[in-house]
Order: sequence, then structure tokens, then C-alpha cells
Amino acid sequence: MQACEEEVNSKKATLSRLETTVIAEGAEENTKFPKIFVDGPFGAPAQNYKKYDILFLIGLGIGATPFISILKDLLHNIKSNNEQQSMNDEEAGSSFKSNGPSRAYFYWVTREQGSFEWFKGVMNEVAECDTDNAIEMHNYLTSVYEEGDARSALIAMVQSLQHAKNGVDIVSGSKIRTHFARPNWRKVYSDMANTH
Repeated sequence: MQACEEEVNSKKATLSRLETTVIAEGAEENTKFPKIFVDGPFGAPAQNYKKYDILFLIGLGIGATPFISILKDLLHNIKSNNEQQSMNDEEAGSSFKSNGPSRAYFYWVTREQGSFEWFKGVMNEVAECDTDNAIEMHNYLTSVYEEGDARSALIAMVQSLQHAKNGVDIVSGSKIRTHFARPNWRKVYSDMANTH
């Protein structure tokens, strides 16, 4: 059996799984099955995130799921660190060092308004519990015209009033305000570079 060998003739030089001979129950001893090719990526987006100080997470639609898990873990760590810090404050001379990222930026870009319902609870929990603003969340709904466009002016105005009055976004139903259209990535990257 040959598995995960680099194809030399491939322009992309992707990893491929080559032909495997399998002996199944009731099959002849040397039955050959068709070739199956499996291309990368290999690994998961949520792997090894704790070894970084700053996280920049971008999720598109349902692809936000692994990043929501990271945010939940970070929130759990924030709560644990706050409890540990308050216990250490009571004991003179003790020190406490947190492990993992100190800051996270999460950009969720989706076409469907209903997508925000999936993780509304997590978004609200982040907004309530993250008093140090270690997690910065940005939701973008691409099925609405961008902010400043006359075609989205009414919904933007109602959204701003509702969020200012009640602290709840009318689009996502959470405490995290939703932006319209796609993010301006040049500005996002520039702001990130200036901050860090």
C-alpha cells in the first residue's frame, strides 16, 4: 500500500492517496479497487492556537464553527484566569500567569441572517463576560448593501437605534453589532498591523 506520497508529475505537487489493494470478506484474494485521490489540506483550523499570543480568526458561513469553539475555550480561560487572579489577590506575594492567547479578533462573514442564530448564546456570553475586551467580535451580513448605501439606510438606522436603546442587534439578535456587506480587509489588516 502506498499512501500520502507526493505526485512528482503534478503541477500542484499535492498529496494523493494511491491505489490500495484490499481483501474484503468473501472477495477474491487479489481484488483491486479503483484508485482514490485525496487532496489536502491536512490538519484542522483549531489546532495549536494556544501557542500564539494574538489570534486573528475569520469564519465564513458554517466555517465559523471551529472558531466558535476556540472563542468558547478562550472565554472559559478568561473566567478561570479571573477567578485565579482574584484568589491570588487575596494571598499576598503570589503571582499568576495566564497561558494561551491574550487577545482574539473574530470576523464572521455570512450571507444568511439566520446563521447568527446558531451561536447567539456564545456571542452574548462573550459580550457579557469579557470585561477586559480580550475578544473582539465582528459579524458581517453580505446579503445587505454596505453601510452608507441609500438602499440599506433604513435598516442601518433602525439597527443603530435598537442597539443604542436595548443593547441588542436586530439582525443577529445578539449583543454583537452586525455590519453590512463584506469587510474592508485592507482596513482590517492595516488596523491590526498598527495595533500590534
